Amino acid sequence: MKKAGFFWVSYADLMTSLFFVMLILYIISFAIVKSKQSELQAAADQLKEIESVQNAIENLDSRYYSFDEINKRYKLNIDVHFKPNSSKISDIPFSKRQELALAGKKLFYKIDSIVKVNESVDYLLIIEGNAARYNENYIRDPDKGYRLSYNRALALFNFWKDEGFDFGEIGNNQCEIIIAGSGYFSQSRDTITEQNNKRFIIQVTSKVGKYFNKNEKNK
Repeated sequence: MKKAGFFWVSYADLMTSLFFVMLILYIISFAIVKSKQSELQAAADQLKEIESVQNAIENLDSRYYSFDEINKRYKLNIDVHFKPNSSKISDIPFSKRQELALAGKKLFYKIDSIVKVNESVDYLLIIEGNAARYNENYIRDPDKGYRLSYNRALALFNFWKDEGFDFGEIGNNQCEIIIAGSGYFSQSRDTITEQNNKRFIIQVTSKVGKYFNKNEKNK
């Protein structure tokens, strides 16, 4: 009888110990799951805000900009007819320069309004110049096309700046500007009307990586 009583006492102690072990494991597992849920919810909230920002960006005035669905960038609709091998804005007729000024104004105030609504997000504006192909110039001297298209993009940036639209002053230095030239090889080339390849490509995007870093530091 004593041996039987000792067995049941030991068995009860074992069950009690197992119960506490299972309870501790449950608490730890619950804490881990809650932590992961919080992280996933925070990521979902961040993604939602980024998507909201992108949707606001992808809504430029259709009178001046058309969206390239394949390459996810905007083309400036205005016909800009530079003289061959020239990057002078003065080559473009006055009426077209007026349209370019209005396009710059629309873009400037669009980005400015987005920055004011989303002050924690920085932005990247890429102004990309292009050059038209003729007489196999893209084979003979491709580097010349890169230099020419870059200078055209820079000329547009300076033209907008002279018109009072300095994108570098938007917000608290929240808009970084990249001047680029894709020469004769832009992914958004018009394969039907070569003359259209003198137009500009505009890309506006939020700096997602920097946004996430800011949120990580604020946790």
